[in-house]
Amino acid sequence: MIETLLIIEDEKLLGTELSRHYRAQGWDVVLADSLATAKIQLLTNRIEPLLILSDMNLPDGNALDFMEAMKKHVGYAEWLFLTGYGNVPDSVRALRLGAYDFLEKPCDLERLDLVINSAARSASMQRRVIDQTKQGHRRYSPEAYLGHSQQARSMRELLEKLTQVPFSTLIIGGESGTGKGLVARILHYGGPRAQHPMIEVNCAALPRELLESELFGHEQGAFTGASVRHRGLLEQADGGTLFMDEIGEMPLDLQAKLLKVIEDHKVRRLGSEKEISIDVQIVAASNRDLEKIAQEGLFRTDLYHRLSVFKVILPPLREAVEDLDQLVPLFVAEYNAKAGRQVKDIPEGVWNSLKMHNWPGNVRELRNVIERCVLFADGKTFPAQWLQLTRPPAISTIRKNDPHLEDTNSHSEAKSNEQGIFLPLDGSMALDDMDRFIIKTALERADNNLTAAARALGATRETLRYRVRKYNLNTVD
Repeated sequence: MIETLLIIEDEKLLGTELSRHYRAQGWDVVLADSLATAKIQLLTNRIEPLLILSDMNLPDGNALDFMEAMKKHVGYAEWLFLTGYGNVPDSVRALRLGAYDFLEKPCDLERLDLVINSAARSASMQRRVIDQTKQGHRRYSPEAYLGHSQQARSMRELLEKLTQVPFSTLIIGGESGTGKGLVARILHYGGPRAQHPMIEVNCAALPRELLESELFGHEQGAFTGASVRHRGLLEQADGGTLFMDEIGEMPLDLQAKLLKVIEDHKVRRLGSEKEISIDVQIVAASNRDLEKIAQEGLFRTDLYHRLSVFKVILPPLREAVEDLDQLVPLFVAEYNAKAGRQVKDIPEGVWNSLKMHNWPGNVRELRNVIERCVLFADGKTFPAQWLQLTRPPAISTIRKNDPHLEDTNSHSEAKSNEQGIFLPLDGSMALDDMDRFIIKTALERADNNLTAAARALGATRETLRYRVRKYNLNTVD
């Protein structure tokens, strides 16, 4: 790819010579003899130079003032300055503004080539980082949290608010597989720290000694095997976000060290006497109830309260089964693309099975199920035989003291066990009593959760809610 080099030089002979030289090296050179001409090229003609090589003082102004004004309006480029009479204040200001180098005229052409090549590599690498960050920002906007349910809509609204505020710490809770990693990336790439790194660590995946070294870093010789200095993840995330997954598994002594880092904004590597200032946003996640385990002494209470500036609790999939309407086609399309399949038709029976399933593994389990079915598909129809979903547990609560069943005898009493519900068909029990008993048993089996009970009965929430009111039963939603 041919990159653009903008040269701003009012000395005609020098400008022409530099243009000829760098065109011969493969650059697309744009020559401007004044700052006004350069401004037109940048803002009106919309050129996107990788490098800008400029004289320091031009007839219509100072190039440092021009750089400061233009950096807000043009894409990333490295700036290099040439001057016939350099001075310390100008060179200091140039470097403070982010200039790559400051060279005095006359500058040896071979030396200038070395600086140009080095600056080009730096600019190319920085542009790749910026492009990746922009892609991450687009991929991980709050809209990336998919779903039509009220829970999903509320979560998107909350994430939209959180990405607008500079929070220091935050806890993401919820069952395994609900998307805590996705939410952490949305908070980083959608927030004010998106241009800085996001570092991830799973606290349950590393033994205590390795986790300490990874988080806080170490100096050479700090322990056996520490042959070189290592910058810890807290240092690497400076300016950005550290996502600490499964923080509930972190040893208590390391929790104390982490709390000190959060409070002091300083980290000390293992084996070092020097503290390093850092500015890190901590996003902690756990599928355990951190507040509960803190009360049990398994997690530091002071760290819990310091982390819980905000709490985001993700809903399980079984409480938002209507989100399957959006998630299933999305995952089918994803694995079609990966595996070269053409699955398009999802039979009604498949939808019923998906919506009746309890989804203990949540979205992660759903993704795995869809991947398996798409990979084993022979044609365009989604193969139901590869769903391999466990059946929902049968209603098993026994109600022998239901006042509505007092006038039934021992032979015709309504009963339930782990295989189902048994109702008398000898006329001793009214149809409404049967209906009420089934619904009440389903609710008790589902801990009075209306959504779960409706799913177990194969009914809609609206239908079940009507009958709950009719029979004056209790629910939690």
